[in-house]
Amino acid sequence: MTAEPSSRGARSANPGADFAGGEFVLTEQRPRMQSRPEVIPLGQGDAVIFAVHHRPVQGTRGVYRVNMRHGVSRLLSGHRHTLGIIFHDAA
Repeated sequence: MTAEPSSRGARSANPGADFAGGEFVLTEQRPRMQSRPEVIPLGQGDAVIFAVHHRPVQGTRGVYRVNMRHGVSRLLSGHRHTLGIIFHDAA
């Protein structure tokens, strides 16, 4: 299977002190099943690498791709700063 495009996000603000809310959320959209969201807790200086569009999953009939969506929950107060870096084959 080929490598899927990925991104890296790094947080430069301190959650709880600089802002409230704004959690990083990944949602896996599985065929014929409910979507499964997951909140990724990140502290100041933490980073996460995540699939941009698809990721491989082992099923009972072999490997298949699931759609991945990413986003941020609503910012309740303060200011949130994040650095995003996109990794993909531009060829």
